[in-house]
Amino acid sequence: MTTPDKHQANGGLYLEDLYVGQRFTSGAHAVDEAQIKTFASQFDPQPFHLDDAAARSTLFAGLAVSGWRTAAITMRLLVDGGAPIAGGIVGAGGEVSWRKPTRPGDILQIESEVLKVTPSRSRPDRGMVTCAARHSINAARSCRC
Repeated sequence: MTTPDKHQANGGLYLEDLYVGQRFTSGAHAVDEAQIKTFASQFDPQPFHLDDAAARSTLFAGLAVSGWRTAAITMRLLVDGGAPIAGGIVGAGGEVSWRKPTRPGDILQIESEVLKVTPSRSRPDRGMVTCAARHSINAARSCRC
């Protein structure tokens, strides 16, 4: 994790505080079966997210977290410190892939890295920051998200 910056104590880092190669590590989030089923029943009601027995006969071979739930957890972890940007994180596009399923009992953590910092031409105190975020799952598996 990076050394705390003068601005971080005031609600996050500003454009001038960010540099290519800078890394941040989020807190952790434990996933349990109740979370998986609650989210799935509302937003992604497929058998491999709702019923462990039914999920065993699918390509997941067991209960799996919806990729959209994993994305929502990722966003929460980023906002809570995995990318401590002043004023918040605004998505201007991106790429998401789920290479391995997230399962009940997994503990997610995010490591993010600044890839590019582009100041605005008209407002140099503002700009775009491109980051890569990767999950650590139980510190044994990882996936790019």
